[in-house]
Amino acid sequence: MTGQPLPGFRDFYPEEHRALRGIFAAWREASRRSGFAEYEGPELESLDLYTEKSGDEIVGQIYHFRDKGDREVALRPELTPTLARMVAARHRHYRKPIKWFSIPRLFRYERPQRGRQREHFQWNCDMVGEKSAAAEAELIGTLVLGLSLLGLGPSDVVVKVSDRGWWDRFLEGHGVKENQKAEVFKVLDKLEDATEDEWNKKLGSLAGPVRQALGAKDAHSSGLEEVRQGVAALGYAEWFEVDLRVVRGLAYYTGVVFEVHDRAGKFRAVAGGGRYDALLKKFGGEDLPAAGFGMGDAVLAELLAEKKLVPAEVPAPGIFVVAELAQRPLALQLVGSLRRAGQVVDYDPGHGKWAKQLELAEAKGARWALLAGREAAQGKLTVKELATRKQGEIGYEAGPGGAISLVPGVGEWPKVIAS
Repeated sequence: MTGQPLPGFRDFYPEEHRALRGIFAAWREASRRSGFAEYEGPELESLDLYTEKSGDEIVGQIYHFRDKGDREVALRPELTPTLARMVAARHRHYRKPIKWFSIPRLFRYERPQRGRQREHFQWNCDMVGEKSAAAEAELIGTLVLGLSLLGLGPSDVVVKVSDRGWWDRFLEGHGVKENQKAEVFKVLDKLEDATEDEWNKKLGSLAGPVRQALGAKDAHSSGLEEVRQGVAALGYAEWFEVDLRVVRGLAYYTGVVFEVHDRAGKFRAVAGGGRYDALLKKFGGEDLPAAGFGMGDAVLAELLAEKKLVPAEVPAPGIFVVAELAQRPLALQLVGSLRRAGQVVDYDPGHGKWAKQLELAEAKGARWALLAGREAAQGKLTVKELATRKQGEIGYEAGPGGAISLVPGVGEWPKVIAS
């Protein structure tokens, strides 16, 4: 045993998990404010759910095996196929547009590298049943809101937007057949930093026209303009930039596509998404329009660390109860009562020496120490603000069922220590 996780997998110690939960909190809050409902699916799915969409070549990129029921199954590498399966099964139960989000753990068997692990968490937001550009604008607005809640701004990141539909028409005009497009898009998706020789080698006779198209200023589609206007109306114009180099390599995209990049270009794409109108029908459902995005935690966490923006969803204990051994029953009553009242409370379960308990309170980052000493027998406690060392005296009253009421309450403690 090495003491290390498997290659490409991660341990999250409490301080790291707090930052991760902080990211999740921003994602959930942005989704909630934008009217998306949370859903979840199984981590293990039938293998053909993914080969149906992406072809047999995906088998080498995912964790898959034959289970004890002789079924070919896979750990989910993405959530969109699960979403498509779920919506296809029950879409008549929901008013359109369906607006769902999820934060799944995903798995891919690929070489670990900076910003890419074999497992990661991903914020997925999808809209189903809305064919207008308002869907893409709403998704981009929600995505940007999530980034802004984490402290990022338009000077830090940019949403680069393109149109696969425009590229479809361009390729058809240059003789590329339908069954060849997916491969061309995969090539385009990886050519951003390629040399001219690499362009010519990968694209052949298409290299010249493609480079010319990328430099054109009038090649933007009406769909892109509608999305731009919608994003601007939501107040996020500064985050938006048309960039036809963004094509998204996945074959199922059918219209506007977008990616989030850091302005400095130090990291991989932070997020990506777009319109995928044909996917639901492929899973046996009705031909419903759909669009969505995914944002992984790994690259985002690196970017936040670079910007010294470390989220923390779980607060330090606001109150740390310190008690002499004789007051242990009272200490536990105080802890339980304060927690039920909504306070974040901790204590030393070993009830060490008074000084050691105060040291632990400071190490935990608590604001207040609530001290139950000898005076507790007279119905008195001491509150101490650890940062300032100021303290004052409060009272307490025992109620039914072991409940404790503090007089005055926590909100009045700053006045207590000031008097």
